[in-house]
Amino acid sequence: MEQHHRGQWGSNLGFLMATVGAAVGLGNIWSFPFRMGKNGGFPFLIIYLVLAILVGFTIMLCELAIGRKGGGSVLDSYRKVGGKMGGFLGFFALLSPFLILSFYTVLGAYCIQYVGLNFAELLGIFSLSSVSGADSFGAMLTNQPLAIGTTFLFIALCFLIIRGGIKEGIERFNKVGMPALFVMLVIVIIRSLTLPGAIEGLKFMFAPNFEPIQTNFISVLSAAGGQMFFSLSLAMGITVTYGSYLSKKESLVKNSLVIIVSDTLVAVMAGLAVLPAAFALGGGEDAALSGPKLLFITLQDVFNSMGAFGPIFGILFFLFVVLAAITSAIALTEVLVTFIIDARIAKGKAPKRNTVVALVCLVIFIEAAVVAADGLGSNGMWVPFQSTGLDLGSCWLEFMDFVSEGIAMPLGALIMSILIGWVIGPKAIRDEVSLEGHTMSDGVYTFFVICVRFVAPIAMAFILFGQIQTFTTPV
Repeated sequence: MEQHHRGQWGSNLGFLMATVGAAVGLGNIWSFPFRMGKNGGFPFLIIYLVLAILVGFTIMLCELAIGRKGGGSVLDSYRKVGGKMGGFLGFFALLSPFLILSFYTVLGAYCIQYVGLNFAELLGIFSLSSVSGADSFGAMLTNQPLAIGTTFLFIALCFLIIRGGIKEGIERFNKVGMPALFVMLVIVIIRSLTLPGAIEGLKFMFAPNFEPIQTNFISVLSAAGGQMFFSLSLAMGITVTYGSYLSKKESLVKNSLVIIVSDTLVAVMAGLAVLPAAFALGGGEDAALSGPKLLFITLQDVFNSMGAFGPIFGILFFLFVVLAAITSAIALTEVLVTFIIDARIAKGKAPKRNTVVALVCLVIFIEAAVVAADGLGSNGMWVPFQSTGLDLGSCWLEFMDFVSEGIAMPLGALIMSILIGWVIGPKAIRDEVSLEGHTMSDGVYTFFVICVRFVAPIAMAFILFGQIQTFTTPV
């Protein structure tokens, strides 16, 4: 396996574990169930699956190929492949992870707090089951020092992993973390599906119902498209960065398919863990529509109703979410770290990985502290553009989400599909895919060309329009 100044994956399995781990994060466990609930369940799932096949595979393959061909940070790789247009695209790929980490780390911190609360309940130190999920979460949101402190703890855990580098840090952690995450998810699903009334949640997810599509197709499409990018970690620099460490001997087509299938499977499994439990609690569709707080209020109420076993399942579930959040957070952070390290090396300076990782984590903590102190809008802090009358987010988390997922990610994917499809040509991707004896059959290549030139740009234009329309509706 060829050498690289920033190291390289120890094995293809390690790469897949890390890349699937990057994709399997809060986008699956926090975002997928509540967005599925908000958009009618079954129709959202169908559109999500179609987009994953037609757009997700296309963008994933392009990003892996660009990363491996460029062999550098996301900005350098895009510049090498696409010149000035690629450099513009690379800017969005750096902006997205930086903004996402501002709230991703805070949500991970909330999960750490719930692990601690359920553990305290198990030991008899604190009676979590004596208060409602809404009350416990509300107290958590208004406790600013605790929120900021646990956010620092979450970022510190990421620092300890990332400082070890690609092989000894990120790959090693994911080889242990991903199997553990999968086992805990299966345990929670089994318990969720055995709760009385869980069948209603299954019907909501899988029973055909096309009314939401008939009444507001663009809204469902944009929600499913935004979720696909967030869930698959596309258009946020991760796949390009991880691809830059990948050996020329590995199959990009196979790896793209494995990542997309694995992540989609976990997303559906997350829905099975959350939505049936929410319906079993008696909240019906109101529970499914409860937004981001579904994870922290409705699910904790489910654990509270389980009696003596509740804290055990609470610990397992929220520990599982912490692991999922960390696997994605370290990937997002590595995008920024790789960019700075490559910039230092280009100037003839030593990489100093530990120092770079520490500085990046410190900057992330500063922006995350603002989101943590805001407490999802519970603490009356100023939020950008609220005075304009446009709904760009009622709290700092929603505002950061709008700029990153609502604008930067779909716009970046739109520009990339145009760059690959019409500027440098799809053949550049096929040439990279076909190295070291690998081939891209005529059928797969034709499918890829149609998707990258027509399907992806059109879909991304609609998704971008829907995202802007959703967020900028006058309040």
